[in-house]
Amino acid sequence: MNIAILGTGNVGQRLHHLLSPHVASSLLCARQPQPGTPGFAQGAAQADVVLLAIPFTALADVLPGLQAALRGKIVVDCTNPLNADWSPLLLGQENSAGEEAARLLPEARVVKAFNTIFADVMTAERQDRGGLRTTAFVAGDDEHAKAAVLSLANAAGFAPVDVGPLTMARHLEAMAHLNIQIAVGQKGGTNAAFVYHQQAA
Repeated sequence: MNIAILGTGNVGQRLHHLLSPHVASSLLCARQPQPGTPGFAQGAAQADVVLLAIPFTALADVLPGLQAALRGKIVVDCTNPLNADWSPLLLGQENSAGEEAARLLPEARVVKAFNTIFADVMTAERQDRGGLRTTAFVAGDDEHAKAAVLSLANAAGFAPVDVGPLTMARHLEAMAHLNIQIAVGQKGGTNAAFVYHQQAA
């Protein structure tokens, strides 16, 4: 599997580091190409799976120009609707960043994942939370695409949980807002993670 990560911020860099050993190739891509760092268009063209690690507010500018390159491909939306100060950019109860990405890429197979995990926890030494792995919640309408992302999340060291269709991104983004409120608003810090533990029957 060849992947491309669009965005060179903390989330993009950490996911690139975690996933690179488990895929055929991983491109970390910048909006403006630089020596040694391909641009978004090159990454979208070469990859089978593309991860969006850019601000939600950039989706409307970036994605329309990538529609042709991403046709039929798996696109993982890692974004959260946030203002520059990390406060929630509320989309209402009938929309989400994941669904917006799907609208902007109508022929791509969009999956929501990794948005509830702080970049600080996207390291091998911080994935273990008292003997349990950090949970990676995954939502999507295409079952094959979702299975591929669940597999990637597991390979990266997370405990993947399928939460259902893409509309569940609304709940995942609300969870991310809660995480940010505790970490930033209440100064709890970003070395914090969700762990979903389901007892076997």
